[in-house]
Amino acid sequence: MLAKLSQMQEQMAKAQEEIENRIAIGTSGGGAVKVEISGAYKVQSIKIEPDVIDPDDLSMLEDLVAAAINDALTEVQGFHAENAASLTGGLDLGALGLGGLPGLPGGGGGAPGGGAAGPSNRAARRANKH
Repeated sequence: MLAKLSQMQEQMAKAQEEIENRIAIGTSGGGAVKVEISGAYKVQSIKIEPDVIDPDDLSMLEDLVAAAINDALTEVQGFHAENAASLTGGLDLGALGLGGLPGLPGGGGGAPGGGAAGPSNRAARRANKH
């Protein structure tokens, strides 16, 4: 039993390391803003096309950056949810009274900016109009 538990811990540690090494890419403004975030939730890079920089409308650029970050974070949370589902065999932890864990089946919370609520900022709403 202890050997099996030790093996499971090793598998979990390996899976966590693999997730932390993955990179999620979020974009907004039709690709004008691109953000890369690791599975460890660390921003790796932010790229901004010069033509979206309007000194008279900085709030639009701020919205584009926020939308790209949220897009990448949603993908990172997906990495974690996939991993949790594979480790639990798809078991719905909420049915066991173990809910409230974001990213896990049956868990609480969701991806930032995710769900059916629709776009949460001006840049995202503009992108959806096209």
